[in-house]
Amino acid sequence: MKGLQEIKSEIDQLVSTNGKTELEVVDALHKYYFNKAVTAEIKLYKKKKKKVAQITKDLKISHRRFYKILEDKKVEFTKYNKSKEEENEQ
Repeated sequence: MKGLQEIKSEIDQLVSTNGKTELEVVDALHKYYFNKAVTAEIKLYKKKKKKVAQITKDLKISHRRFYKILEDKKVEFTKYNKSKEEENEQ
């Protein structure tokens, strides 16, 4: 709990000097650490050490959102597309 109080005091200090609200500061921190985690997971994905299902479970996001992140970061990926296989079978 001592660490949490220190974090709260740091956020209060940032709010007073920065002119932002507490929620804006926390949101910025959330975005920063989420992007940091996504970048680490993408490195493992590129090395084929982790699959999409494991990554989405760890990050608690949907597969679609992860593929969108990959598109935004211009990372090559292959996606299973059931409709194409059905057309080939017929």
